Amino acid sequence: MTREVVTIRNSATVAEAVKLMQQRGVQALIVQQSHELDAYGVVTVGDIVGKVIAFGRDPKRIRVYEIMTKPCIVLNPDLGVEYAARLLTQAHLHSAPVIQSELLGILSITDILERSSAIEKPQELELAEKIQHLSETARRICQENGPGSAACANAWSVVDALQAEFAHQRFEPLEKTAFETFCDEYPEAFKDREDDAWFGGSVETNLQ
Repeated sequence: MTREVVTIRNSATVAEAVKLMQQRGVQALIVQQSHELDAYGVVTVGDIVGKVIAFGRDPKRIRVYEIMTKPCIVLNPDLGVEYAARLLTQAHLHSAPVIQSELLGILSITDILERSSAIEKPQELELAEKIQHLSETARRICQENGPGSAACANAWSVVDALQAEFAHQRFEPLEKTAFETFCDEYPEAFKDREDDAWFGGSVETNLQ
């Protein structure tokens, strides 16, 4: 993200907003809170072009609050870049403020393209490697504790969760999870097992 955020008052004119954007070389301004419980807003180049210029309105007579988006979509600083990118594109946004109790920065699709490692190291490769590693770990745990043990089911549930996320990222159906495949290899060990033991989600997730 860009830590230096350019902000503007909600009472400023659109002409002032345009001048500030030109001076700072930005396409969006975060609209300051008017009181401590207030939400942040955002005004973008698209707002100015689409709501003011396109209708021939006088930017010196229109206030920022008349064309801003408030409350605006905000990003958590701990959110993965992939999810931030998806959120921005799905909402047709160029940028969004990064907030956690206070305004920390602003993230744009340009930041994602120029600063992230998504091109050199895409998440799908990392997930595939992690799934492979955790699958091997799960098999080892099952060998040590028995295929019908809770430890075995817990280990596979971690793999299944990553598999589901991997399928979600790729917009693909997940025909069979790794645990279901493992169950097919040891049908006798699981024939009396309750589904709730691993569907419920109360599992250990600290596999290394």
